[in-house]
Amino acid sequence: MKVAVVILNWNGKTLLQQFLPSVVKFSKEATIYVADNASTDDSVPFLEETFPSVKIIQNESNGGYAQGYNDALKNISADIFCLLNSDIEVTENWLTPIIETFKADENTAIIQPKILDFKQKTHFEYAGAAGGYIDKFGFPYCRGRIFDTLEKDLGQYNDTTDIFWASGACLFIRQQTFNKLKGLDNHFFAHMEEIDLCWRAKNLGYTIKYVGNSTVFHVGGATLNAVNPKKTFLNFRNSLFTLTKNVNKYLFGIILARLCLDGIAGIKFLAELKPKHTFAIIRAHFSYYKHINRLLNQRKQTKQRIKYYNRTSIVFDYFILKKKTFKSLKS
Repeated sequence: MKVAVVILNWNGKTLLQQFLPSVVKFSKEATIYVADNASTDDSVPFLEETFPSVKIIQNESNGGYAQGYNDALKNISADIFCLLNSDIEVTENWLTPIIETFKADENTAIIQPKILDFKQKTHFEYAGAAGGYIDKFGFPYCRGRIFDTLEKDLGQYNDTTDIFWASGACLFIRQQTFNKLKGLDNHFFAHMEEIDLCWRAKNLGYTIKYVGNSTVFHVGGATLNAVNPKKTFLNFRNSLFTLTKNVNKYLFGIILARLCLDGIAGIKFLAELKPKHTFAIIRAHFSYYKHINRLLNQRKQTKQRIKYYNRTSIVFDYFILKKKTFKSLKS
């Protein structure tokens, strides 16, 4: 099975210096690529000099995560693509259980490994943890992470199981599936695009799995951290994009409820003296309205849409019922 590990880079020489060595050392089964999003630093000369075995794809512009990968993957032929963030440290034999899982089930189209926090290696990392889900209103949560509560890794998620979405920090996908889905949605730029991709795959009947005996460590926020209002803008806007494209029924009611919940989040940011994040939510809503016709046209092209949630409101579970761990959601 031919595997291509593809790292998207934009002005990330420092990250490549720190994390690419582990990828090169522990990925003998794969061909490693760095897709450069028109960097203005000396990332590419550094790669050419220091890592001659790594293949370089130079994109013409910085189209963010979505377009960056769409542009790069057109130039690669492999059975499996691994979309790997540049701030991830991989571990020995990380690829073996992933490849074995793909071989064991032809309907498994997307896989995520266990993602632990590079800065606190005993705990799960925010972006993906042990596999993702969303609630009825599109709020994502993970086994091992609900909102800002990160669980300690005690082996509780050392299984292989079906999930709803896999983290874009380290996402394996069959090339055939990626092409059938026509790749990521370029309009997202970054954030939530992997949830949209996974949702579209689920709508077509594919299986998405978490494989807990493959482990990587993720810094998180190395490109765009949580205090940046742009991240708030992209997360809130792109969540609305994803819902509009994929919700199976009651779209108007769900979007209306979500807009109200976003308003509450904006008030919370104000109370925390973070007005830039409140303004980011307002901008996200106006950007959503601007794209609504395109989103509805995309929605019409989806012939079947599955039920996508197991929890009605993770917001209610977490903030009102005080359920802070994935296991507590079942009680």
